[in-house]
Amino acid sequence: MKLLRVGPEGQERPALLDENETLRDLSSVVPDIAGDTLTPEGIDRLRAVDPTSLPKITGSPRIGPCVGSVGKFICIGLNYADHAEESGMEVPKEPVIFMKATSSICGPNDDVVLPEGADKGDWEVELGVVIGKPAKNVAEADALEHVAGYCVVNDVSERAFQLEHGGQWVKGKSADTFGPIGPWLVTRDEVKYPADLDMWLELNGRRVQDGSTRTMIFGVAHVVSYLSRYMSLQPGDVISTGTPPGVGLGMSPPQFLKSGDEMRLSIQGLGEQHQAVRQG
Repeated sequence: MKLLRVGPEGQERPALLDENETLRDLSSVVPDIAGDTLTPEGIDRLRAVDPTSLPKITGSPRIGPCVGSVGKFICIGLNYADHAEESGMEVPKEPVIFMKATSSICGPNDDVVLPEGADKGDWEVELGVVIGKPAKNVAEADALEHVAGYCVVNDVSERAFQLEHGGQWVKGKSADTFGPIGPWLVTRDEVKYPADLDMWLELNGRRVQDGSTRTMIFGVAHVVSYLSRYMSLQPGDVISTGTPPGVGLGMSPPQFLKSGDEMRLSIQGLGEQHQAVRQG
């Protein structure tokens, strides 16, 4: 299934995209694509619904973040060896964990707004993993059973805030609009091989990232298992699993986002995002 949320910011309602790519309203079935809806039992309930019995959503409504009420927005840094190299950093021996503020989350096609003082905005297409079953100290062999589905994430960053202002990376990752997720949450059964998905990002029509999850250092199962050692994972938590090379920081000379830029990005089978960049 392809699950999504549509409507004005803060008023999104749950929906699904049927096999004919028609939007169907899920409001009569579940309150949101969040929490209990994402558990195995919740997904089974949705799977039992005949999509043709649901009202069509007409027009061109705004698409919101594909998950509501996200509890934790966890990121894995330097998870592609070639991206670590372009960033001038060592390939990690264990997953590098940092957090993005959940207030950074926005819809996949909402504007990305560079905050005051930002002059080193950057882009990162990433595979998002949405937790569906609580996970604590889970074995790697069982980890994928705790995944509800997958989505596209743009881990927008401000490199000066991240790397030049001391402290943790979270400062450069958490501005409002720095976490577009969606358009869809694609349930786990439709993504047979999360370790073999093509992914790309274009800046102003020029492809700058062109990679695959095949080159991830730590795969999805390992990441979920690893994180569950250090924190419990709950339904609706989102994990962003790292980016392939091609970010602005790694270019020679570095290239950063500016007002008027446009980003398009996609991961195989998970839909496409489109963001205009503007100064806040």
